[in-house]
Amino acid sequence: MAQDPRPKSKPAPRPVHKTPQAPRQRAATPAEQALSWAHSARFFITAARIDQLPFNELPEIAFVGRSNAGKSTAINTLGQQRQLAYASKMPGRTQHINLFHLGPREAPNQVWADLPGYGYAAVERSAKLRWQDVMARYLEVRRSLSAVVQMVDSRHGFTELDLQLLQFVAPRVQTGEVKLLVLLTKADKLNRKEGAEALRQAQAALGEMASEDADIGVTLFSGLNKTGVGDVAQILQGWAASPEDALRIAQERQALKEAQEGQEPLADDEGTLGADFDEG
Repeated sequence: MAQDPRPKSKPAPRPVHKTPQAPRQRAATPAEQALSWAHSARFFITAARIDQLPFNELPEIAFVGRSNAGKSTAINTLGQQRQLAYASKMPGRTQHINLFHLGPREAPNQVWADLPGYGYAAVERSAKLRWQDVMARYLEVRRSLSAVVQMVDSRHGFTELDLQLLQFVAPRVQTGEVKLLVLLTKADKLNRKEGAEALRQAQAALGEMASEDADIGVTLFSGLNKTGVGDVAQILQGWAASPEDALRIAQERQALKEAQEGQEPLADDEGTLGADFDEG
């Protein structure tokens, strides 16, 4: 029987279907996790007087600094929001304390208090004296105050007013009741040698407040090149309430709100803000 001389065709290859693999995601670094938490910051309440601030059991972190020291920029950079903190176009004229909640919406675990800036030269002496009284009251007696974050321009170091503010809170810092973190802002304008010298001088100035119980830190910070941003976010997150405490506080506040609906909010301090304040 004659064979077909034509070459036999090879069977077509069977298609192989591979399940596409999702790209493996790397674990977020501690700094990235802290910044994700800080991004949850949202406006809570504003107060023109200290007695208008609500009673608060959450750790309250006060952000303070001279006008134009970069306080609003620091807050906005940490929260990764352009207008979280408002910088006034007229330094020395804005007179409000703004509070922000952080953490889960149903159970916040920290409060940021953006205090008006101080030291604007155009403000009259009487207003500056009022500022001293109000700032002293807040730093000395605000029960929920857990830490102070002070902005100091790294190019100029501590001014007389910066050191005066520290004296208001120094007793509570030395006992460990209130923590202190100094941000040497605008560090992008310094070279490495200048940055090291700015840190050395700041550490020397803060040395007088040091004690066995004190928790005092200082770091270079820049909203422009993000120097220190991740580290500061981690420190702040470390000061937040535990999930259990945050949930308990939220439940207690809700129960109190329902019981006292229609009544005046609780307050734990007194005082009126002076015209030497500014949110910038």
